[in-house]
Amino acid sequence: MKLIAPALAMLLFAPVVMAETKPDVREEILVVVNKHIITRRSLSQAVEQQHAALYRQFSGKELDQKLVDAREKTLQGLVDAFLLEDKGAELGSPISDEYVRASIDGIKKENNFATDADLERALKGSLGIGLPEFMKRQKQQATQQFVLQREVFSKVAVEDNELRAYYEDHKDEYRMPSRFRIRELVLAKGATVEEQTEARKKLESIQAELKDGKSFEDLARLHSTSPSKATGGDLGWMSKGFLRANIEDAAVKLKPEQVSAPIETDKDLYLIQLISLEDAPVKSFTEVKAKILEKLQEPKAQNAIEQYLANLRMRANIRYLVPKDQILKG
Repeated sequence: MKLIAPALAMLLFAPVVMAETKPDVREEILVVVNKHIITRRSLSQAVEQQHAALYRQFSGKELDQKLVDAREKTLQGLVDAFLLEDKGAELGSPISDEYVRASIDGIKKENNFATDADLERALKGSLGIGLPEFMKRQKQQATQQFVLQREVFSKVAVEDNELRAYYEDHKDEYRMPSRFRIRELVLAKGATVEEQTEARKKLESIQAELKDGKSFEDLARLHSTSPSKATGGDLGWMSKGFLRANIEDAAVKLKPEQVSAPIETDKDLYLIQLISLEDAPVKSFTEVKAKILEKLQEPKAQNAIEQYLANLRMRANIRYLVPKDQILKG
């Protein structure tokens, strides 16, 4: 599920509600949305966050135009977020605290955060919020997604022939990385001229043994200075991008069992032997059908989402305690 309406794009990190900050000081309430309030401070914080996001994504005239519209879109986004939250409650949203907790654990795993404290430090550094606030926003966004998926996306039809046509025209988008498997034989060059001369002579001797029919695997076990000597130089299956570019480039030009010319790096001399090479396979239509459906639903759903939100606004109790044009002026 995905939020795609422009008015919703900024909702994830928008402050929820700002209440009293001191016993004798009350926040100025700008808008009441059903039972929720939007304060001047919460709007200001949301606008600042939206500006920061725009500066990261755009520049020049495009940035200037986005900044002009940002305050109005941010205000509308805050209103719509509350409307979707209330609709989620009405529909019996299944988004529970346990669901959010599982989502947080997934975020920690993906980003190698060992503890909640590690994640919270990152959140405060990047977003200026703590973990409880982040979890609240995660729950809000998941609720919004639930409502839109049930009320809008599920009703946007995309014919199967449209999905298949897109797949055939965009197969490269679903191509998996090519893989190769090589053996390596590595000789340390050494630090002195004498050591480097000796290393090159040894490499030439190994090449001669290979030419005489000696096994690359056996020679790697005997002579290689790399830890891979234990496996006869076999590095296992690898995708492009894991090894030095000159080694990968040499590998994909070889035929199975063929050995490369010497490859030199700052510290080592290499010989590599290609074991096997797989062309980049394309994922099947069945594997990617759901993603294609989501992609093709987006433009079709755009107008439907805007209409759905407009209907929610008409039925809601939205009261501007400060005239809207004054709010937009700041």
